[in-house]
Parts: sequence; structure tokens; C-alpha cells
Amino acid sequence: MERNPKIGLALGAGSARGVAHIGVLKALEAEGINIDYLAGTSIGSMIGSFYAVGMDLKRLEQLSYQMDWDLVTDITVPRQGLIAGNKVKEFVQLLTKNKKFSDLDLPFAVVATDIEKGEEVVITDGLVADAIRASISIPGVYVPYQIKDRLLVDGAVLNRIPVNVVREFGADIIIGVDVSYNIHRDSKVGNIFDIITKAIGIMEEQIVKYRGIDADVIIRPEVGHVPSTALEQAEECVEAGIKAAKAAVPEIKELIERWEENGEISSDKA
Repeated sequence: MERNPKIGLALGAGSARGVAHIGVLKALEAEGINIDYLAGTSIGSMIGSFYAVGMDLKRLEQLSYQMDWDLVTDITVPRQGLIAGNKVKEFVQLLTKNKKFSDLDLPFAVVATDIEKGEEVVITDGLVADAIRASISIPGVYVPYQIKDRLLVDGAVLNRIPVNVVREFGADIIIGVDVSYNIHRDSKVGNIFDIITKAIGIMEEQIVKYRGIDADVIIRPEVGHVPSTALEQAEECVEAGIKAAKAAVPEIKELIERWEENGEISSDKA
């Protein structure tokens, strides 16, 4: 009996640049490359959650073009963060239809960081919106989010692209999407949010250089020049995601064929 390889997709962090994930998903779907396991960090977790609940990608794309920070931003008195995070949680809860992980047809995981213990936290149960609210909590920008006994912040602090998570799900072929690659060091910063997110992005880049990205295929949309808060460049990001994913399709299909022939991909993987 013929068996297809299980494909895992790891969507990385990158703030507004993460809209490129929509383009990647669109291109993979158009090529008939089905995702069996999905994991996300920060904006990758948010886009991933919308996909995991079955949201139409065309609708998601159009929504991204209409997004405005006022829809998801509630400034608070700075104590643990500048943004309370209630509005963004309500937004995600609405679009994920108040679903729990157990309601999803697609195995999905969200990565956050326990800021007190310095540990990576992989969330696969409970309310999806709670997990997303935790994973997007950029330190200093969003107030950390409490789940059970853990105080959680952005998963990108420790794991920008959660390749290890889809591997643990049991994926045979792993695709990682890096939307924070080649961040322009000379790009301007306009506000405190840009300063914090760019500083964290530079830190994440160094972590990735040290740890590497152990994926079989890495898709890197050319969005490094896009400021982390530039929602107005959503269309450009989506197109960059489509372009990068299309360029990776031959490599992905080659790995699928190799797996179907041998039951594994050889040691000379990408």
C-alpha cells in the first residue's frame, strides 16, 4: 500500500513580516503540497492558528490588507509591558472561533517562553487564543501572559522557527519558514516598538546562527527590509511569501518523491 510522507511546517517569528506566511501557505496549497503537522512561533503561531482552524487563505489575505494596529493594540500603564494584549486576544479568539487545540483537524503546536524559568514551552492543549496571546508577547511590548503556573512571553526568545516541534510530531519532511532572515541593519526605526522588536530580532538572528535551522527545506521570503510594525506592506509580504515558496517547490517535490521511493530522505538532505 502506497504511503505518503508526513509533511511538517514550522512558521517562524517576524512581527509584520510574518504576513509572508500567508503567501507561503497559498503557494504550497496551490501546488497540492498538504501539511500534516504545523507549529508556529509568535506571528507564525497566529497565522498558523488561522490556517489550522480552516480559515480560507484568500479571506485571510484580504484581512491582512485591512489590518490596523488600532484593532489589536490597547496601551496600558507600563509595568510589565506597553500593550495589555486584551484586544489582540479577542481578535484571535474571534478568528479561531473560540476553538481548543482538541477541536482542530490539523495537529498544531504553539511555542512560547517561560520568562521566569527561561524554558521553551510547547502548547498543544487548551484554548488556541490563549496560546497565541502567550506566543506573541514580545518582551517589553506586550504584558506577559499567564497560563497555569507559567508566565509566558514570545517563543522567539528561545526558538524563532519551531522545527524541533514538528519533528517531534512525527513529520517525515520538515519545511521551515524564516521571515526574519537578512534583517536590514541600516533600516530606520520610527518608534519604541521598532526599537524593541529590532533589538530582539538581531538577538534571534544570532541564536539561529548558533543553533542552525534543522529543516529539510528552508523558505526565506525576501522581507528583511520590511519594518517590524509595517502592516501597510502586507501585500508586498504576501507576494514575497508566494515567490519564495514557489522557488522551493521543486526541492520539496523531489524530497517527497525520494521518500516515496525509499521510505526516507537520504543523508544529503537540504
